Amino acid sequence: MSDSPHQTTADDPDRRLLVIAIDGPAGSGKSTVGRRLAAQLGLEYLDTGAMYRGVTFAALRRGIDPAEAEVVARLARQVELEVAEDRLVVDGVDASIEIRGPEVTRAVSIVAANPEVRAELVRRQREWAGERGGGVLEGRDIGSVVFPDAALKVYLTAAPEVRAARRSQEVTDLSYETVAADLARRDALDQGRADSPLALADGAVVVDTTDREIDDIVADLAARLP
Repeated sequence: MSDSPHQTTADDPDRRLLVIAIDGPAGSGKSTVGRRLAAQLGLEYLDTGAMYRGVTFAALRRGIDPAEAEVVARLARQVELEVAEDRLVVDGVDASIEIRGPEVTRAVSIVAANPEVRAELVRRQREWAGERGGGVLEGRDIGSVVFPDAALKVYLTAAPEVRAARRSQEVTDLSYETVAADLARRDALDQGRADSPLALADGAVVVDTTDREIDDIVADLAARLP
């Protein structure tokens, strides 16, 4: 690893990337904090979870069982993903709403546990940051795997009931109980998978968002940048 707090690119070691890595479980506030922090710093924002959801959407749309590891891995290498701040286009189809639906939500952990899918999407995430000179990236393995030398590594967390309440407001067609059960299942899968599990990265700043205002969190994190 480099001694510099700024990541370097593989093809240009002298070019520094300003990367802020935000990890944490679903409902911890990664997207809200990440977007606000990116806007404050004048950086672009990437929701890497949307990429895994995009691959999942593509598989389901083609009638592919998400558990068919080799088939899904091949699809991940072929699928076109156009990721914007609030929009995801999958093979030319705007899937921004569908990727947040219950069908994709229940299947995405299986796809995200596929090592070959992760390898492909990590490659794309690094490429995305390299093209932009950095950015604010949020997910579950950004600080631990994708950019372990990020200028700032953050791990967001919140009380389980708060996380479930936040997510149930986003998924209005499911009850709070169903959302809470899905979150608990997702946590177990994300933390227990063999490849790039959800974990606290070395040197990450831990922030509990349960009772804190977003602006306060963003100001705190911005002040921590070298």
